[in-house]
Amino acid sequence: MSEKETFWLGIDCGGTYLKAGLYDAKGHEHGINRQPLHTVSPLPGYAERDMHQLWQQCAATIAGLLKRTGVSGKQIKGVGISAQGKGLFLLDKQDRPLGHAILSSDRRAMGIVQRWQQDGIPEQLYPITRQTLWTGHPASLLRWVKENEPQRYAQIGSIMMGHDYLRWCLTDEKGCEESNISESNLYNMTTGQYDPRLTQWLGINEIDNALPPIVSSAEKCGEITAQTAAITGLAAGTPVVGGLFDVVSTALCAGLEDEYTLNAVMGTWAVTSGITHGLRNHEAYPYVYGRYVNDGQYIVHEASPTSSANLEWFTAQWGELSFNEINQAVASLPKASGNLFFLPFLYGSNAGLEMTSGFYGMQALHTRAHLLQAIYEGVVFSHMTHLNRMRERFTGVHTLRVTGGPAHSDIWMQMLADVSGLRIELPQVEETGCFGAALAALVGTGVYHNFSDAQRDLQHPVRTLLPDATAHASYQRKYRQYQHLIEALQGYHARIKEHI
Repeated sequence: MSEKETFWLGIDCGGTYLKAGLYDAKGHEHGINRQPLHTVSPLPGYAERDMHQLWQQCAATIAGLLKRTGVSGKQIKGVGISAQGKGLFLLDKQDRPLGHAILSSDRRAMGIVQRWQQDGIPEQLYPITRQTLWTGHPASLLRWVKENEPQRYAQIGSIMMGHDYLRWCLTDEKGCEESNISESNLYNMTTGQYDPRLTQWLGINEIDNALPPIVSSAEKCGEITAQTAAITGLAAGTPVVGGLFDVVSTALCAGLEDEYTLNAVMGTWAVTSGITHGLRNHEAYPYVYGRYVNDGQYIVHEASPTSSANLEWFTAQWGELSFNEINQAVASLPKASGNLFFLPFLYGSNAGLEMTSGFYGMQALHTRAHLLQAIYEGVVFSHMTHLNRMRERFTGVHTLRVTGGPAHSDIWMQMLADVSGLRIELPQVEETGCFGAALAALVGTGVYHNFSDAQRDLQHPVRTLLPDATAHASYQRKYRQYQHLIEALQGYHARIKEHI
């Protein structure tokens, strides 16, 4: 590889892996390095990450990538980071990690969220934040820390999310990137600024001065320090840009640019996103909005942690099955066959806070293949909850672009096409987090004037699957049965609460 070539580094900090990728000015990938991330669960419902270890893994992943590709730090002209949203990464007043980070899948704040719901706080916040309240929001977790760890709360010096923390480790500069902090319940979606009324209503106004400045996705937010250069191989002085919430990164890689195409992300979270200009009032649902990378645009989405991580859990219990074996097992059965259902709520629910996971309708005749088929169907049915709501907002949609691990399964993707009745398009981008982050660095260092220009110039091939009308009718019947089951269980939980 020529020493005259130049590259841009994209880092992706997800729920299960940290990855780093090198890209040239035309968006061509020149290498990926990855390391698994460990989630600490000291108590049921807890999901934490050791911040010191995370930074060490990030540095090692970068160093390993440069060594593997033979690229020197001087050849890298910019760095961007994409990361899982929400959660809470705290520094103390001496700029040291303040305990473990708390991840977005953490559920310890459920009691607080339920109390806020009873008090009407979500309705008070929504016109300003355009967010629902979730247990993994920074706001919810901050209130939990205040109530349960008051000494830790009193030591808070800076509040960040995942890519803000890693950017600080790289540069020694603090900032909260806008596409991510805009979905924190600490941000006024209309003004584009923090709003002290929000922390006042949430009972956490003591943290107002601990919120770093807001930076945009392609805005330079520091340079690689000499200390970072020594352990990563990057060159001191290399610019680092704000970066991206990973849902925004995926939407960019999926090529979203109008209101006729939606993006479904299938990973730990089931996310359906669309792009729009401006905010709307009096909508059918409290859709989650976030700042997008282009001026005047917003990303609108519905999400819950109800996607393919359920399959990963199941296969871990059975012994590791290959993805090919799983697909063959599912394909061996008739479509929409039987009355076995799986509720994909191992990590959270989109049907009520109390809902949990399980199989229903299991009989002795059922095999492992039937269970796997039910998981595939349950994940798709859960995605449909969000997709159907989004189609009420984006009424002209005819195409769904899908990214994430399940997009590698034609069996699963054909099922999604058959259930939804939509044209399914599969962008051939292997690492959407890394590529999106590198895209932000390309824009931030002036290679492209804006993200729209970069998208047009760096388009990827797309594979297409079309729905089968006969299968669609069969799946619609089974999907209605799934909905009836959800409603029955919601009634069960309501009755249980009455007798507590």
